[in-house]
Amino acid sequence: MEDLKSKFFGLINKQNATKIPLMGLHPDLLNPSESQKLDNVQSEADQSTGNEPIPDQDILESIEKIYFNTDHNFDACRYELEKLPKVLQSEEIEKCYEKLKQQHQVVSNKVLQLILQKQTACKKEFEKILLIQEQLQDVLEICRMGRADLKLAERQFTTASLGILANYQKRQVVEELLNNLNTIKTLQRTGDRLQELLNEKNYPRAISLLLECQSAAQTYKHFHCIAALNGKLQDILEQAEEALDVTLSRMCTQFDVTIYTSIQEAYTLLGKTQSAMDQLHMHFTAAIHNTAFAVVHSYAGGDTKRQYKQLCQSVPRESCIACLTELCKSLWTILSSYYLIVNWHNTQENKFKSDVKDVEETFNQQYVKHKLENSMIRVWHDVEIKISIFLMNVDLTYIKFEQFVQVLDIVNRLIEIGEELCGFKSENLQESIRKQSLSYFSHYHASRLDELRIFLENDGWELCPVKPNFVATQLQEFKSLKPSLNSCKVWNNMDNSNVSENDSTMGIEWIKKYLEGGTSPFAIGSDDTMDEDILLNSEDNPPAYFSDESDDDIPDELKREYVDDSDHIKTNKKKCKLKQSGPMVTNTTLSILRICGKYLQMSRLLRSIAVTVIQSMIQFYELCFYTVHLFFTSDLQINSDSLYSPKLKLSLARIKENLIICENDTEDNIQLNSDKVRQPQLSSIVNLRKPEELHGLMERIVAVESLIFLGQQYESLKPYLEHLIGASPQRGFLHQFYMQTIASTIDLRKPVYMAVASQAFDVANILNLMNKVNWEVTDVMSQHSGYIDSLLQDICVLNERLSNIGSCLPLADEVYNAVWENIAHLITHTLVEGFSNAKKCTNGGRALMQLDFTQLKSKFEMITGLRPMPHREYVESYIKAYYLPENRLEKWIKEHKEYSIKHLIGLISSTCQNNKKTRQRLIALIEEQRPSR
Repeated sequence: MEDLKSKFFGLINKQNATKIPLMGLHPDLLNPSESQKLDNVQSEADQSTGNEPIPDQDILESIEKIYFNTDHNFDACRYELEKLPKVLQSEEIEKCYEKLKQQHQVVSNKVLQLILQKQTACKKEFEKILLIQEQLQDVLEICRMGRADLKLAERQFTTASLGILANYQKRQVVEELLNNLNTIKTLQRTGDRLQELLNEKNYPRAISLLLECQSAAQTYKHFHCIAALNGKLQDILEQAEEALDVTLSRMCTQFDVTIYTSIQEAYTLLGKTQSAMDQLHMHFTAAIHNTAFAVVHSYAGGDTKRQYKQLCQSVPRESCIACLTELCKSLWTILSSYYLIVNWHNTQENKFKSDVKDVEETFNQQYVKHKLENSMIRVWHDVEIKISIFLMNVDLTYIKFEQFVQVLDIVNRLIEIGEELCGFKSENLQESIRKQSLSYFSHYHASRLDELRIFLENDGWELCPVKPNFVATQLQEFKSLKPSLNSCKVWNNMDNSNVSENDSTMGIEWIKKYLEGGTSPFAIGSDDTMDEDILLNSEDNPPAYFSDESDDDIPDELKREYVDDSDHIKTNKKKCKLKQSGPMVTNTTLSILRICGKYLQMSRLLRSIAVTVIQSMIQFYELCFYTVHLFFTSDLQINSDSLYSPKLKLSLARIKENLIICENDTEDNIQLNSDKVRQPQLSSIVNLRKPEELHGLMERIVAVESLIFLGQQYESLKPYLEHLIGASPQRGFLHQFYMQTIASTIDLRKPVYMAVASQAFDVANILNLMNKVNWEVTDVMSQHSGYIDSLLQDICVLNERLSNIGSCLPLADEVYNAVWENIAHLITHTLVEGFSNAKKCTNGGRALMQLDFTQLKSKFEMITGLRPMPHREYVESYIKAYYLPENRLEKWIKEHKEYSIKHLIGLISSTCQNNKKTRQRLIALIEEQRPSR
């Protein structure tokens, strides 16, 4: 240490020296002769240096890098000598010397500066060294004292003290032995306590106690008695795990949150959370199979060794619905248990998130969550397969429609449950019920279609007394459809085309109510019954469409007595006035609406067959449409295309081709076209030949107007039908039905009511009377012809009979006007026919024609109240044509194609009777136009 101090102080003294010795040889020794010269050079160098000082940094940078080498073998002197040229020159050597001297001086100054900068730090470090030296001396002193004390303790420690320690050690051993004996005694008694806990189903406490015993037994396994106890504890553990597994399997059908919590805690203590979850899903699969088998076997009976499919085929037809309901209830219990288990684990996961997470516990939670989420689809798939197999193997063909709708409702609920719980489309279930539905519906619809034909053949076409506000949705069959129909009306009013594809009656909240409430959605029927209030009550006074008001405003022609020509019985017309027109409905109309309600229930519950069902609904309407036309136009005595609109012609032709069996069809064709029916025959109770009853006008009105009302009800269902079909590529038939058949229904009034008009008037007698009129009078007549009185008499009689019908039927203005419009149509065409028969006609005759028609028109308008008289232009234009010159007559003929060839020829013959050439030319023109008339 003293040497270190001396060296350090010597270094400091050297640093404080003011002069730094020069290195190298004196120049006089190298070349004494040149000393004078060197002095001069030195003086010049000094002068130069003084004049142009070089920065120290530049001098430092000019030092060669080899001088900074840390190699200790480096010899600077030799290095500089080797650099000298072979021929030495004093000046060069002197310059080199000055340069090296200058570099040495700069380096020395730099080193000195650095030393001065670090002097303070060096002093501090040296002080630390002195402090450490003092601490070392203290440590040495402590060690000396410790060794001295140890020697003293060694001298003073006696054998007596060691004896005391030995006795204390023996005491410790004896106490430990007593504790071991007590523990062994406790372990021997634990087996009984474990059995009690297992019987009480306190699995967490039993497992916890069992694990503690096993841990203690492992500690004392060196005792022979404990070895036997280990085997007993292992048996109890296996027994506990078996009891846990049995109880876990019961959770699939009888979930109890308390017991399930106990089971999960026990499995957690055992460290078998994951294996317990795997085992649980195996139990669910087994529970679904066993439950389905047991339920079906309870209805099918027989050998239990048969397959599930064979059992389903053995279920009696009358027990199918009850078996399906019971099967769904039982499988719903399993689904409900699974949902509650998932809900329990989600609740536990939320609680676990708030606690400190353990890595292993976190992994177990994630495994359980993943297993539950993925297995929900598998559980539902197993349920779906069991029900699908049942549906495909039972016979549902001949069950009642209400029962089949109940089946659809049950299956629809199942499909919605699967979609809501796990997003599963249940394609197998949908396909199985679709096939069953098509099979059932094909048979059912054929029966209903034939049944409708029988109804039509036996219908008396009497008015069914319903309330004025009656609509189809008031029927019992439409009750379950009201929410869907109202929704479609709202969407239609909002012009919203994005109608939901699924008329779901349930939602996840609805399902949760059953899941959490412990009840089954299959415990109730698909629809509850309701009381219909559609019929007119007999207590209504007066009836809804009659009023007992005064009849002072009724024309006198309608108040007179009417003498029946057939039985000569005088009857007074009931003096009643139409107050409110209620809908005209027949029993057949109600039957069709009820069937439509049933069909729509099926469509709502099974959208995949909606196209087939709606097409069948349309067949009901078209059969009724065709039948009304067939029955009440069979006696039409006028063959005129003007009575049929183009849409009506197309509709009747299409219906006859697609729906009616032709007379020449073979039995094979009839069986092949099972959706066709035989042409209906009018009931014998309907008499269309009584003139006093206007040839069944009452029945005709009821038939046509009830059909129009039925079409209105179909029209009100249009938004819902379009919604059911959706974007189906087959939806064109629905558009055709509404745009053609429904639109042409009102056109049936003309041919049906014309059949009455054609028989109410003796057209042949009128034409005969007109042929007797002299149209060649020279003077303008002031009195109309006699055939007009005959016509007016027939009109009055018809009006009286129509009034009698109006006293029994709520005739709307449209019906009243339609009847008189047909009568006017027949009269006007009859007049033109009679006028065209005139071979010769003078101006006086033409004036007589005008007078006759004016008289008829005024009386007709007064009696019927129709102003102006319909089709009056047809007669007026024909009469005015007599006054046209020849050149304008030709143009008139080309423009008026509503007149027949006979009418035009009669007109030309009468007009051009004195001009044969013109008459022949115009007749030739008419013949050319024959195809277009």
